[in-house]
Amino acid sequence: MLKTDVYMDDVQLARELLNNAENQDGKLSHPDIVFGLRNLLKMKYYPVAVKYFFEEGELEAFRTEQDYKVALRPYTFCHFVAASRQRGDILLGTSEKLGCSNAKYVMGWKELDEGEIKSHLKYTKNREQAERFILTKKRLPSGLLAFATAPLHKASFKPDVIHGMCDPLQSYHLANDWCAAHDTHPFEMVMTMNSSICHGCVQCYVTQKPNVTQMCSSSKTAGKTEQGEVNWIWPYDHLETTFHWTLERTVRDGGVSFPRTGETYPGFDICKLCTFLAFTKPKEGKE
Repeated sequence: MLKTDVYMDDVQLARELLNNAENQDGKLSHPDIVFGLRNLLKMKYYPVAVKYFFEEGELEAFRTEQDYKVALRPYTFCHFVAASRQRGDILLGTSEKLGCSNAKYVMGWKELDEGEIKSHLKYTKNREQAERFILTKKRLPSGLLAFATAPLHKASFKPDVIHGMCDPLQSYHLANDWCAAHDTHPFEMVMTMNSSICHGCVQCYVTQKPNVTQMCSSSKTAGKTEQGEVNWIWPYDHLETTFHWTLERTVRDGGVSFPRTGETYPGFDICKLCTFLAFTKPKEGKE
């Protein structure tokens, strides 16, 4: 029998997930993390595991072990991530099936050319500035064979980075919890022109630092981000430690919310000091 009442109590749920970790060498499983993000931080979408394949052996193991899909025609990297995030697909992408030149550049599948510069002109003052800005972007090491995207809870492979989408306040909870878990402050957010998701994942892979950043104009349309979400992108090895602390904090404070400490909903949309919305137990014999 599924004990749904446990899952409706944030503190009890956090304790149960921490108990799971204790029985799993101290680590939360992928489903533990996804379930906790959806139930405590109220995230709507699956976090997406992203894997970059540089070795033939790893790529062959993925093809053998995973029940995956491939693209019928070239799509943007945003599309791959969106299908994993919203539909739960496990996908394998290759250079031939990646239809975004910006993604190909940061992933090392093409060099800087005139077309890449022209695609940035609308953001910049002139051609020289566009080229200079592009050259500040991080790029994957040479030799990328393919990439995979999958909902984190379905990923049996070890991801390189985790990409998610959420509202700004949810990302604030994640960023604060990363700072506390990793004893690092401030949390640095980086935005680049014309490559939020593809470059965001590459940057995270190269720097091994988490990031919260806006959508670029392409991911706004291609990534199906109609509700003003932002990207959060974590090194894989940082996500478990971040959310482990989220659970510990929930138990300590009686709830996951930062706006209203000890309460359950992370986005209670009211001033925390408002005196007009106050409730109390009735006095005996009165209502």
